[in-house]
Amino acid sequence: MMSPRLLRRIVPAVSLFTACLLYAQDAARPDLARMDQVVQSYVAGKRFMGTVLVAQGDKILLDKGYGYANLEWQIPDAPEAKFRLGSITKQFTAASILLLEERGKLSTSDLVKKYIPDAPAAWDKVTIYNLLTHTSGIPSFTDFPDYRSTESTPTTPEKLVARFRDKPLDFQPGEKWKYSNSGYVLLGYLLEKISGQTYQEFVEQNIFKPLGMNDSGYDSNSAIILHRAYGYAPGPNGPVNAGYVDMTIPFSAGALYSTTHDLLLWEQGLIGGKVLSATSLKKMTTPFKENYACGLMVHAVNGRQIIEHGGGIEGFNTDLAYYPDDKLTVVVLANLNGGAPEEIATKLAAVAYGEKVVLPSERKEIAVSLAVLAQYVGTYQLAPTFSIVVTAEGGQLMAQATNQPKFPLFAESETEFFLKVVDAEIEFFKNDKGEVTHLVLHQGGHDATGSKK
Repeated sequence: MMSPRLLRRIVPAVSLFTACLLYAQDAARPDLARMDQVVQSYVAGKRFMGTVLVAQGDKILLDKGYGYANLEWQIPDAPEAKFRLGSITKQFTAASILLLEERGKLSTSDLVKKYIPDAPAAWDKVTIYNLLTHTSGIPSFTDFPDYRSTESTPTTPEKLVARFRDKPLDFQPGEKWKYSNSGYVLLGYLLEKISGQTYQEFVEQNIFKPLGMNDSGYDSNSAIILHRAYGYAPGPNGPVNAGYVDMTIPFSAGALYSTTHDLLLWEQGLIGGKVLSATSLKKMTTPFKENYACGLMVHAVNGRQIIEHGGGIEGFNTDLAYYPDDKLTVVVLANLNGGAPEEIATKLAAVAYGEKVVLPSERKEIAVSLAVLAQYVGTYQLAPTFSIVVTAEGGQLMAQATNQPKFPLFAESETEFFLKVVDAEIEFFKNDKGEVTHLVLHQGGHDATGSKK
């Protein structure tokens, strides 16, 4: 990942209580101020530049740009700025495949081999639905050791598929869930092969134009695209220009661009039945494994269903969330890499629901004795392949999650600690004998328990 993280949905969300109604219009004004304050806290912490939109139905509550679309020219980010979407692209790919199914061009239960007769034997049981739901077992080419060295080289869908077609599967199709950019590249390849159109042409003609999404498209390294934001990455002394990726590489897994307003049109069109039939929409939004449906995460936080997906690509991180019970849409598009968009989106939704939101800058750090800190040192297992190692260094606790950097923990009480690089809290628990038994990681509206080894 390109940004600090701890919890990445390693456990299903738990519904705690029934969703409350959104504040009425006459009570919304102080909430809007708090929403802006939430975003400004990330801007002040140099963790966010981009645009934000919050809407309930057709009513836009927050619609604003923060920071700069171009740092060199000091051009401010604004609602009309266009951002690379990264993996938010996947829901457009999924909808396109379902459109082909409605037209009788394919079935999501079809084997991939029906359309690629010379596919490797390992793909004998892989269906189109497996690709849509990340359950194909096909390894993600973005995880290959040579990926970084190939990012700048233009390619074709055929050559992209060739990168992973002869690799062994990570598991048998349908048995497990593992995020795979390869699967969504393969969907784009199939779409072109079956429809006779390029991926770009199909999405533009069947989704963007019908919905009036005039500020969306397939990104290009050479085309002049008006109001396109520049992408940046965090550096030791502030933002730096992001690394180069040729936009033929992400293809149908992550190459689209859009604006906050166009993504609102997309949510309204998709959920409103303007894109797919009721049957196809249900298929697209029904989870198969690990809360993943077709190009969308569908889960619950605090009793509220959320349909969402994030994205990350060089220079950009994004998050698009929809709360169907209240028709609440939250769009956060950043042209600075990092995990801020998902955190901001979660907090903005909480504010919209009238919940108390505590910002990292509002947390009060206290001193805790070395003897207390020493009790928490150890390894805590949150999932079979995911643990957090807690150490004490220089009078302070440090936490290091599996395959992630080490981050300092700051005490809010003798049992509650918080991080500053990512919006998360860790709480330690003891048994009747006073022995530390487990911790709970609170992050993004999710709680994950880790037992001490």
